[in-house]
Amino acid sequence: MEWRDEGIILGTRKHGETSAILEVMTRTHGRHLGLVRGGRSRKQQPVLQPGNRVDLWWRARLDEHLGTFQAEAIEMNAARLMESAVAIYGLQTMAAHLRLLPERDAHGGLYETLGVMIAHLDDADLAGELVARFELLILDELGFGLDLAQCAATGSRQDLVYVSPKSGRAVSRAAGAPWRDKMLALPAFLHRGSGQRADAAALDEAFRLTGFFFTRHVYEPRGIEAPEARAGFLAALRRHHAVRSAGDSKDDTGESIR
Repeated sequence: MEWRDEGIILGTRKHGETSAILEVMTRTHGRHLGLVRGGRSRKQQPVLQPGNRVDLWWRARLDEHLGTFQAEAIEMNAARLMESAVAIYGLQTMAAHLRLLPERDAHGGLYETLGVMIAHLDDADLAGELVARFELLILDELGFGLDLAQCAATGSRQDLVYVSPKSGRAVSRAAGAPWRDKMLALPAFLHRGSGQRADAAALDEAFRLTGFFFTRHVYEPRGIEAPEARAGFLAALRRHHAVRSAGDSKDDTGESIR
């Protein structure tokens, strides 16, 4: 058995003295693992880093075997991503989410989205929005997608500011007013085509929203905890926004404008 595909590296772990187990998200073969002989060599280590895009050749005697990978670099992203805590934790968070999907199941759309996100993940002003949308995509792929297009009560597509914690559907401001204390907030930037950017408060709302449904539908039923990388990512985002806010509070001379 053998195939050739393109993949994005999610992680590696040591195997024996010189080899490594490589975990990749591939274009047509889903999330896949394989042994790279000599993967811990000086030549291979820079290639086999999370975030890099590689050309893969997989071989095994039987399809259900682990098999071996040969990997050649297409796009070296790791060094750029490693300069940003937001990017590192963001990539680790997305890898953890991808591990919720069955191994070797093809998810071509997720692969393309992952590639786009890696290209921008070191931009901390964009990373929060990108990862929040990625979490919505993962929920959808797992069969627990949220319906944020129209109000569950009225069918309206205007002024959608809540999400029902029971149904996972959007609710308009007027329809949700009597139950607003029990509703989850729907930040405006998550509306398809809104063109709006997210501030720190909107990002907190977005991750509270996705986190609620991950916990209900995925973590609790499987008896697992949310990935530690997600908490690290959110903390790194908050630090970034705090530093930026502090910088915005000063004028060009460095003096406080408050």
